[in-house]
Amino acid sequence: MAVNRPALIALTALAPVSWGTTYAVTTEFLPPDRPLFTGLMRALPAGLLLLALARVLPRGAWWWKAAVLGALNIGAFFPLLFLSAYRLPGGMAAVVGSVGPLFVVGLSALLLGQRPTTRSVLAGVVAASGVSLVVLKAAGALDPLGALAALAATASMSTGTVLTKRWGRPDGVGPLAVTGWQLTAGGLLIAPLALLAEGAPPALDGPAVGGYLYLALANTAVAYWLWFRGMGRLSATQVTFLGPLSPLSAAVVGWAALGETLTPVQVAGMTLAFGATVAGQLAPRGGTPTRPGTFSSPAKNGRKESMDLRSEPLRR
Repeated sequence: MAVNRPALIALTALAPVSWGTTYAVTTEFLPPDRPLFTGLMRALPAGLLLLALARVLPRGAWWWKAAVLGALNIGAFFPLLFLSAYRLPGGMAAVVGSVGPLFVVGLSALLLGQRPTTRSVLAGVVAASGVSLVVLKAAGALDPLGALAALAATASMSTGTVLTKRWGRPDGVGPLAVTGWQLTAGGLLIAPLALLAEGAPPALDGPAVGGYLYLALANTAVAYWLWFRGMGRLSATQVTFLGPLSPLSAAVVGWAALGETLTPVQVAGMTLAFGATVAGQLAPRGGTPTRPGTFSSPAKNGRKESMDLRSEPLRR
């Protein structure tokens, strides 16, 4: 059945738009200074729910593949992201994160055989510049640990994105199950870190319970299912260029719900970042979509051949 490409892109874009609400929910409803516990409450309940719905467990090599992807996309990404956000001034973590498309362009060349184009590199630079105008505020000394955590978070998610595209999915297994595997693995990785670093879970009032329910269900279970579903049908570069929608969404939520102002410079930055996001969705000339689990690589005599990663061993 033919895929309605614009609809697929729009549905996948709902994931970063949802993630843009995380800051407002966290600051308005959740206990302060519990980033690891918040990451745990986002990942593990959502993962267990999706596992219960899918009723499919990994088999064979997919046990370690799911663990690796869960660590990169969830287990390492969440703590590093929160650490950078707490230690960096005025939106700097979002600026560093906005270079993710450039990371993915480079990793796609190494792992997927997709040569970077001038347009994709330029769009990545414009996206990062636009996000910086939206979220970057004047301010204080740059914390080295926070900057390193932000770079590591971006590299972790970018690597997970490309590996997700490279490995595809097992035959007969849908994105719901694969998303559940990753969220559960990531949540199990975060759990001991949260206990060691933050101690016992805090007491929760009604707003906190509602906030955690929202983060676990809409913001994580549904959003990551849409994200990985889109990743199976779009290129890794196309998916990652939707990422800047997250800080843009956060800025809009702050303006609409929290009474924050948007300056003309921020509006200009939003326009630049959104334009780069749209440009990142344009298929390269002569490019053809690949089905989940495959990628195209250069072959001899200038031809391209399709490699099915479900039957080919991972090159080490």
